Amino acid sequence: MPILDTKRTSLTFDKIEANAGLKIAIKKNRPDIIAEIRESGLKGRGGAGFPTGVKWNLAAAIKSDEKYVIANADEGEPGTFKDRLILMNYPDLVFEGMTIGGLAIGAQYGILYLRGEYSFMLDNLNYVLERRRTHNLLGAKILGKDDFNFDIVIRLGSGAYVCGEETALIESLEGHRGEPRNRPPFPVDTGLKNKPSIVNNIETLAWAACIMSKSATWFKSFGTEKTPGLKLFSISGDCENPGIYEFPMGIAVEYLLKESGAVDVKAVQVGGASGQCLPPHEFSRIIGYEDVSTGGAVIIFGKQRDMLDVAENFLEFFVGESCGQCTPCREGNPKLLEGVKMLKEGRCSMGYLRELISLGQTMQIAAKCGLGQSSPNAFLSIVRNFPNEVMGRTNHKVR
Repeated sequence: MPILDTKRTSLTFDKIEANAGLKIAIKKNRPDIIAEIRESGLKGRGGAGFPTGVKWNLAAAIKSDEKYVIANADEGEPGTFKDRLILMNYPDLVFEGMTIGGLAIGAQYGILYLRGEYSFMLDNLNYVLERRRTHNLLGAKILGKDDFNFDIVIRLGSGAYVCGEETALIESLEGHRGEPRNRPPFPVDTGLKNKPSIVNNIETLAWAACIMSKSATWFKSFGTEKTPGLKLFSISGDCENPGIYEFPMGIAVEYLLKESGAVDVKAVQVGGASGQCLPPHEFSRIIGYEDVSTGGAVIIFGKQRDMLDVAENFLEFFVGESCGQCTPCREGNPKLLEGVKMLKEGRCSMGYLRELISLGQTMQIAAKCGLGQSSPNAFLSIVRNFPNEVMGRTNHKVR
């Protein structure tokens, strides 16, 4: 099944020797493996940006009879499809990264949590796992190391967006409703079955394998000081060449637009539905955790698009996908959606618009999980960055 009938740039993953990173890691002690990942500056490629080496070190420091490595393949963010490509074209690299993570933290078990809509990959992924077992890359005494036993299984999600959040994912794995947990405690000490667990994005694990193969110094030679390394981007929308692109972190938004053949651009949504909507005068901003962070989704909107239509579309998604556990997200998103519809119909006053903005800002602080906190982002950035399209639709009444 093809990813997209679109452009795809040459990827670094094509040039990495199979299992070279694992063969290097197997000869190192655990602190040295973690030190290499930490030194690389690799941060979570799912969007949160937590330092991978720090996460692994925290889990490694906990003494436990069981530990888990969990690969988050619940790619549900609108506009994101780079993990799908990785799983279809480079599954060995992901499983290698999971195995290195297991070696680093002292885990015996790995679980790939696969988005329900990606069930078509299941047979091939299981075939790859079985092949790795045959070649002693999984199972008992991996590559002859007497004290390293590690295996991986695949578990399917059921299409819930909220399970992209790591604690909701763990709840789902345990057979419960996918709802975020209160934190602390964190998964690194109290994760799956209350055991230390690391949850990493698919792309993060693939880069971890590359780093062990090529070194932290190699990875840091790309990107910026604060956001080193390479990144895959899912570019879609109003452009000539949508598809998967690989770029160093720290590139400008306008460079992404040029490479994808986008012209007459009104706005760019960086980070999917939960990201922020940038106007043309901000296209010089850079992609990185020191400026515009993203899990990789870039959606381009041409001059013909109505930005209130964009806000309405994203809010309809969040209303449908909210787990309903916390009041700010459960009640706030429907109110924001109602407000956008009122704006489109000319029934929203400036006073009520200010209340909607305040509600969105409250949600960013008070929602229980990162997904709920980010759900107002598109609405708030559209109101801020496209005032003519928004303010011009109010009915100019005080209330």
